[in-house]
Amino acid sequence: MQRVLEARVDVGDETVGRIGPGLLAYLGFGRGDSAGDRGWIVSKIVGLRIFEENEKMSRTVTDVGGTVLLVSQFTLYGDVRRGRRPSFDEAMPPDEAAIAYELALAEARALGVHVESGRFRANMRVHSVNDGPVTIWLDSADRARVGHG
Repeated sequence: MQRVLEARVDVGDETVGRIGPGLLAYLGFGRGDSAGDRGWIVSKIVGLRIFEENEKMSRTVTDVGGTVLLVSQFTLYGDVRRGRRPSFDEAMPPDEAAIAYELALAEARALGVHVESGRFRANMRVHSVNDGPVTIWLDSADRARVGHG
């Protein structure tokens, strides 16, 4: 997830999603990810206080009137521990991931933030201007470690 001044996703000659100030988040779904995992990630994206006020990160994307661009990216599950070609065995199968992505979009919108999206399984060109730069890594596996489930 990146705090951005602006971002857009193009598919061919068409811009399919565009935001001004807000968050650009790449979503990867893994085998075994649950609705709880998805909900935790979506609530973190919308609720993280990473926008500055008085030189402190203390405001959410909603607090600042920002928008969110959610882009599906299965390559986040690329495993390069062996060999030179990434393995995507741990990525959620595409049919399931398409449903998870659509649900994530709906869940983020239900939290009251304006959400734009990429296009699932398309060859996308993502353009962004990172603000800060601020980039945060979120992994739903971390929720068990911190006791928030």
